[in-house]
Amino acid sequence: MCIQKITIKNPKFVSNKKNGNTIPHCKDVRLKTIEIPCGRCYECRRDKAIYWKMRLLEEFKKDQKYPLDGPPEHETNKLYKSQQKMKNLLLLSIIALPLLAACTPQPATKLPKKDIGLQLYSLREAFANDFDATIQIVGDAGYTTIEAASYSDGKFYGKTPEEFKTAVEAAGLTVLSSHTTKPLSEQELTTHNLTESLAWWDEAIAAHLAAGMKFIVAPWMEVPKTLADLQTWCDYYNTIGQKCKDNGLLFGYHNHAHEFTKIENKMMYDYLLEHTNPELVFFQMDVYWTVMGRQSPVAYFQKYPGRFTLLHIKDQKELGQSGMVGFDAIFNNTDIAGTRYLIVEVEQYNYTPAESIKISLDYLLNCPLVKESYITNE
Repeated sequence: MCIQKITIKNPKFVSNKKNGNTIPHCKDVRLKTIEIPCGRCYECRRDKAIYWKMRLLEEFKKDQKYPLDGPPEHETNKLYKSQQKMKNLLLLSIIALPLLAACTPQPATKLPKKDIGLQLYSLREAFANDFDATIQIVGDAGYTTIEAASYSDGKFYGKTPEEFKTAVEAAGLTVLSSHTTKPLSEQELTTHNLTESLAWWDEAIAAHLAAGMKFIVAPWMEVPKTLADLQTWCDYYNTIGQKCKDNGLLFGYHNHAHEFTKIENKMMYDYLLEHTNPELVFFQMDVYWTVMGRQSPVAYFQKYPGRFTLLHIKDQKELGQSGMVGFDAIFNNTDIAGTRYLIVEVEQYNYTPAESIKISLDYLLNCPLVKESYITNE
């Protein structure tokens, strides 16, 4: 296990004369240097929660002192309640540890090869500076395929579709999908004449075909004012899906958290799922944003089986470090979801973006619940 040293505030302990409990006297603190797991290597990430807590308790125990006078009486109840709260949090952490362990096995000498993609928005600043050097970082990290996020006027990251495909393949990667869309205007929503936006899609589809894409994903839409407007969006997506299907592509929609709000007492995300044609429109669930919308990804897999062809595997920062997303349950239910590809996206970072995408990939490579490939009949 790798070790790093940190400096913390270390409370000395005093006794409560009334009930004999030991509680920290918050006014009596000093700085103390202790050792903890680095949190970067996989073994440390598995063990750090319980290791951290046990080490702190050991260090604090060494410094216990029992002065003749305890803390002021008016502070006693407040401090005691604070200590009890910390004890409860410690207990919950220890109970939760086995649940986190399933995707945190012992590091192997060589990581397995798995077919996992990266949403290139994860390295957005680096791509803006040097596309060719940055795409090589993605390939060297161990990803196998990519999802673009910078289509505009027939080009990807300023390159023609052919140049883009060549650069991606030169880095040892394949082109999989792309985030792009053409929002409907207020006039289109009012008149239901979608000719202008649909013409834009003809050019976009041609460019994505030339770039070697298999999927096009609409990454965003605003919350419509009425269900009638939302139905127009559904009709729009069905038409785009038909255009894509006619050209050998698949079209889908990617969620954030705002789709889990209600329009005229109907959940927006559910309405989209129920009023788009499964033969024409798939869904790319972003599991982190679904959780942020206070919803269960697995519950949606079970309610709408087979609709979630792509999954955005995302956490608050690097994968598996926040404890906010139940990845084990998600990976155990990909078959019912209809998943064919996992795509990692990292939007915020504890490390450099290049390190963060590598740490996130390693999390999946080490997780026995993540398959080597989700493709069964392509």
